Amino acid sequence: MTETLAEAIALSGDLIGDAPESWDRAGRIPVPFVRAMGTKGLLCAEVPAEFGGLGLSSLDNGELTAHVGSLCSSLRSLMTSQGMAAWTLRRLGSPSHHEAFLPRLTDGGLAAVAFSESGAGSDLSAMRTRIVPDGDSVVVDGAKVWITGAAYADLLVVFGTYGSGAAVVVVPADAPGVRIEPVPDPLGCRAAGHADIAFSSVRVPAANVLPGAGQPPALLVTAALAYGRMSVAWGCTGILRACLSAAARHAASREQFGRPIAEHQLVARHLAELVVAEQTATRVCEHAGRCWDSGSPEMVTAVLLAKHVSATQAVRGASRAVQVLASAGARDGHVVARAHRDAKLMEIIEGSSEICQLALARSALAVWG
Repeated sequence: MTETLAEAIALSGDLIGDAPESWDRAGRIPVPFVRAMGTKGLLCAEVPAEFGGLGLSSLDNGELTAHVGSLCSSLRSLMTSQGMAAWTLRRLGSPSHHEAFLPRLTDGGLAAVAFSESGAGSDLSAMRTRIVPDGDSVVVDGAKVWITGAAYADLLVVFGTYGSGAAVVVVPADAPGVRIEPVPDPLGCRAAGHADIAFSSVRVPAANVLPGAGQPPALLVTAALAYGRMSVAWGCTGILRACLSAAARHAASREQFGRPIAEHQLVARHLAELVVAEQTATRVCEHAGRCWDSGSPEMVTAVLLAKHVSATQAVRGASRAVQVLASAGARDGHVVARAHRDAKLMEIIEGSSEICQLALARSALAVWG
């Protein structure tokens, strides 16, 4: 563990403390707190130091993400959103975009990435939001759904159609014609600021359009989606670590029939399976992180695998943890109750488990067929 990573983990833990339960109940994280996390470089820690970030590698940023995810999946979701925005700007943006926007994301500004639509989740060809050139401006019309972090955002990184292809444009959240409606009572990650966004003749400078406009949607979305999948995978690893910690402590102290329940074989089996789940998720995430950092051609498949394995393991692991804690963990806001709800969403976002399986099957045919 590098010194920078160790400091970031310690600082994030100190800042978060025992607040996540109250955030979950309220469905909101105080905006000053989120901005404070941003100014310390913790929301998008891979951004280079020249732009105010911590310059962490993918592997180190993953461990930071897992640590925050073990404490609060809602806050980790905001890290994913902010990191996706920063990664998209770094990968697709010009030097002028880097200078204009990246320092804002490391100085308290908040961002969300908007590509999901009611009829176009994984089917990017069905995207209907339009980005239309008009002189020295572009006009954005359309609607996005379930955009993580949008309820907090200052900037929206919006994907839409552009001629026969697609484009990405940075839209201020307070621009005239932008309407943001928080999703009421989401199942999981309740404080992550999920919101639907409507764009009605929203005019922004053409300079806000990132290079590559007109390319196929999949080519543009890949950058953001790969980062999001990696972040979710590490977040699920954090969920498993939180569940394992809570279940082990409870099983060691809770007695039934004159001995700790951990000594009952069927309970011990739950603990063993949680260990297997946490270790499996950790190893696939580490492999994906090393592929990412080295630029390996295996990276795309490794990230897909990490996201799929970690999310499915988190769902099963959270269920086991609730079973071990029983009534002690079956109250709203408790760490394993939050994990049980939050993990399920992770099987859906950034490519559902079914979409991941289809992509992994195509990879298998390409390599082994």
